[in-house]
Amino acid sequence: MTSSELRDRIETDNATALSRLGSSKALYAETGGELETKTVLRAAAVAERAAQETLEAWAEDESHEAARETFESIAAVEAEHFETVVSKLDNPDEIEEIDTDDVPAIQAVLREYEATIDRAGALLGRCLVAKKSKEQYTGYFVGDADPRTASVFRELGSDVTGQIEQALTLIEAVCADDADVDQAVEAATAAIQAAYEEYTDSLESMGVNPKPVC
Repeated sequence: MTSSELRDRIETDNATALSRLGSSKALYAETGGELETKTVLRAAAVAERAAQETLEAWAEDESHEAARETFESIAAVEAEHFETVVSKLDNPDEIEEIDTDDVPAIQAVLREYEATIDRAGALLGRCLVAKKSKEQYTGYFVGDADPRTASVFRELGSDVTGQIEQALTLIEAVCADDADVDQAVEAATAAIQAAYEEYTDSLESMGVNPKPVC
């Protein structure tokens, strides 16, 4: 199975979840219904910091050299993303209020994985979700007539595109057979579905139908 086929398989298996995570309701859910610049940036910062911490922890106990290098590389990018997002806040000190133990559901799932194959698959799932998220952040700031911040998130989205390729390359490197690939796909799906369940629960708690209105 080629990298393109693997990505297609995961996106097809999770088409509904990824579609809704890429909808305008996703950012509404992520901010608890508070669609303001401060809360949007804060949500983005929380996501970046949580991803950084997950990947750093993985790298510390990862024995597979290519996997460790991938985790370290993406963790460094996430750290840069965090600083970039924080710099857009009027009062960057507000970010100190973030409770690093209160992480997004997708990161809680990722942190449960110890096997390299599971981590590689879950990383891909996380990156596919992050790509959708960056598109929503970009769209928000376009709509808010803030082209500079929209451009920042567009660039962050480009970085995530690169991360997707890194995750696919890693899966290819750590999977020896079809069973390994299936294991990676299962982990990717678990990550995506965790994000989707959090999205659904958040909207339902606010009395919003998580399904698109046709």
